[in-house]
Amino acid sequence: MFTTSVRTARRLCYARSLICHIPLPFSSKAISVSSTLSRALLCSSSVTATAAVTVTTCFYSTSGTNHLDLIRDNTNNSNRNTAYPVSDGKELVSPRYTDAYAAIELALDSVVKVFTVTSSPNYFLPWQNKSQRESMGSGFVISGRRILTNAHVVADQTFVLIRKHGSPTKYRAEVQAVGHECDLAILVVESEEFWEGMNYLELGDIPYLQEAVAVVGHPQGGDNISVTKGVVSRVEPTQYVHGATQLMAIQIDAAINPGNSGGPAIMGDKVVGVAFQNLSGAENIGYIIPVPVIKHFISGVEECGKYVGFCSLGLSCQPAENVQLREHFRMHPEMTGVLISKINPLADAYRVLKKDDIILAFDGVPIANDGTVPFRNRERIAFDHLVSMKKPNETAEVRVLRDGVENEFSITLQPVKKVNDVEVKNLKHLRQLVDGCGEGSLRFDLDDERVIVLNYQLAKVATSRILKRHRIPSAMSNDLIDKHEVEVGTDLASPS
Repeated sequence: MFTTSVRTARRLCYARSLICHIPLPFSSKAISVSSTLSRALLCSSSVTATAAVTVTTCFYSTSGTNHLDLIRDNTNNSNRNTAYPVSDGKELVSPRYTDAYAAIELALDSVVKVFTVTSSPNYFLPWQNKSQRESMGSGFVISGRRILTNAHVVADQTFVLIRKHGSPTKYRAEVQAVGHECDLAILVVESEEFWEGMNYLELGDIPYLQEAVAVVGHPQGGDNISVTKGVVSRVEPTQYVHGATQLMAIQIDAAINPGNSGGPAIMGDKVVGVAFQNLSGAENIGYIIPVPVIKHFISGVEECGKYVGFCSLGLSCQPAENVQLREHFRMHPEMTGVLISKINPLADAYRVLKKDDIILAFDGVPIANDGTVPFRNRERIAFDHLVSMKKPNETAEVRVLRDGVENEFSITLQPVKKVNDVEVKNLKHLRQLVDGCGEGSLRFDLDDERVIVLNYQLAKVATSRILKRHRIPSAMSNDLIDKHEVEVGTDLASPS
């Protein structure tokens, strides 16, 4: 007889997803289960010789009485009360999950539905926002009592609510960090009631081609949790629609629809990605954010307390696949690399690299003539991925061919812009640089190499008139004003 918990009984209800395995060494006796659950466990009351059935987390084997005997596993700290069938002590089959079922089991206590009320800025009327609207997405619990979701799910949010599976209650959540480039965000929930019974999901690795993944979330078309299954089709840098950046992404053929955004893609018992977009106009082409991008985002938040971004060399390069082009730049036959066609003057690379240099290797990894580097087994990926995985202020070793001579350079990777020849760290720092000018001229060096010069006093007077004419209460938000300035009652943003 079976003695199972409610959770184990629910597992048996999903036994239609069981997989039969022939080559396992079992007794020649058929498996027989003298219970009404046998019809849920097996398609018939017996299985032919040497056949075995994979039952989620259950061990199983034949015994002399043709019945399954169960023992309970209490060795782990999880709340999963798992029953393990065993034989008479001679044989024990390792636990094995079916992908779809394992995804469901992991998701029930981890995946949440995200309800967001947003109010986007009106760029035509910058002193007011657009009307509020509601949207929904998905998310899942990670270590440290945090919830990971997509940035576009909570972008321009006024408040966010979270609902866990099987609960009618919605809990207030706060946005801890947002990375619009990588389309990721971290939410926190202070309610202790919310965390009762919740488990966090662990991050895995990049899946290989044709490996099966299950995408879990709350897509449109229903209110309950949904699981779709697919395989990995492609791994390469892809345009992230929300942040308009080029980062690594995994293409899968599982359905990803509105509402799936922020939900986990699970393989086995680990998360291998976060669903975030699909390809409009195409069928069965969805994309998930891979674990290296997720870890880069999370580690930056943990180390710096905020999102730190993804780095770039600030270069425009062209392939060196043309034989005549390689000969012109004195490349030996065994050399490969890419030609620098343009350098951002605000990047650190502008200090050491030159136009028409040939980049041969990045951090010791040779770059092919088409701009790719080795990636796993017989795969290649654009070398920009190596750059994007660097953290701000880290250095990279670049081997360059210049005028037929190889050179080694160290480049500091950091996104930069300048005001009066001072690099801008963030928007608040920009405000401090502008207000610190006091008098004279303000020079702004832009990304497209253009320069803007303003007279500080004239610009201050013009700003005051614009605010008054259009009834704009402030030139900046309060978070850009230093705390001590607020305490002494200094309103830098108010019109004078």
